[in-house]
Amino acid sequence: MMASARAKELCPSCEVYLIERNPGLGSKVLLTGGGRCNLTTGFSDLRLIAERYPRGGKFILSALHAFPPESIINWFEGHGITLKVEEDLRVFPASNNGQDIVKVFEELFKENGTKVLLKHQVDKIEKFKKGFKIFFHEETPLIVDKLILTTGGQAYRTTGSNGDGYAFAETLGHSITKLAPSLNSFVVKELWPKTLAGLSLKKVHFKAKRDTTWQFTGPMLFTHHGLTGPAIFAMSSMVAFEEYSPKNPLELVLDFLPDTAQNIIETEIKKEMDVSPQKFFRNTLSTFAPKSLAEALCKNLEIPEEKRNADLAKNDFFKIVEALKHTKLTIIGRGPSDEFVTAGGIDTDEVNQKTMESKICSGLYFAGELLNIDGFTGGFNLTSAWATGRIAGENAVI
Repeated sequence: MMASARAKELCPSCEVYLIERNPGLGSKVLLTGGGRCNLTTGFSDLRLIAERYPRGGKFILSALHAFPPESIINWFEGHGITLKVEEDLRVFPASNNGQDIVKVFEELFKENGTKVLLKHQVDKIEKFKKGFKIFFHEETPLIVDKLILTTGGQAYRTTGSNGDGYAFAETLGHSITKLAPSLNSFVVKELWPKTLAGLSLKKVHFKAKRDTTWQFTGPMLFTHHGLTGPAIFAMSSMVAFEEYSPKNPLELVLDFLPDTAQNIIETEIKKEMDVSPQKFFRNTLSTFAPKSLAEALCKNLEIPEEKRNADLAKNDFFKIVEALKHTKLTIIGRGPSDEFVTAGGIDTDEVNQKTMESKICSGLYFAGELLNIDGFTGGFNLTSAWATGRIAGENAVI
């Protein structure tokens, strides 16, 4: 959508076709941010933003310089959308309705004469000397001078993102890297975390290790299957190409109090125990962690509920402190069908990062998730889509 808008803006006389297999535009945009559309980020430091992309961060720096989050915000506000930046720096339409973002493009295309071809399924694409021939399922082929592929990855297949863009790119000479689901929840082997389903924690440090060590700190949520939330999505993105299953599990270590050293925690809890020796230990512990988490940790460590501070064995005391800083969980799978993006894609070494044009096939451009670019949650994936789409659109008509 952004590529079409930019191309038509710079070349009003050009015939611009936007080909969409769905009956309406922006299906995936409407799913972001729980339907509210987290359209970009409030971060302004481009180097810091680039670090939010496990793959492709360096590649999209040129696009981010040309169309940074601030410019994205200005663009949408200039088209009549009031935006808001939330505390965690996610940017949403003030209406909390993603449909407003899609409507901007729908109205723009009506005004500028962009030819939007809905319900058009592309079967194959052929390159010839002066351009491309696009073959549809049950329509007359379309011949064009330039072609921009923005078909997305293969996550959210219900939106039409079935990965056919990879096949189109390969027939035009491009290489596709290994693909994997990303931004997914984790399924854990242990049963006790599932008793905490619905409990959210604002700040937990996560660490996983195999040949590489991955770490991230942020919010999380316990589920009936295991773990989810922004920090879990970030971890899943980092380990996207790791195999983990019941037969080949991945150990995840959780630090529930990342801002406090273990010896300080020991001292503070001991102090509370000394002040109230007859208080139930689980209640003392709940002043340092949510009550349900404190109770679950005690139960998992087989510390009786009726155990009072004065009666707590020294070994149990150190076990619970250790659990607050180093709880180990066994990751045995990804949440069922909940990945948000695809890790991997068109090899960015084969694409000009300043123009988004193919280095292999002249007149062919790429944008968005089809490329080997994927970011954490927080508006980063749409940010790269807007930025790469804008560059592709403007260079296609230069």
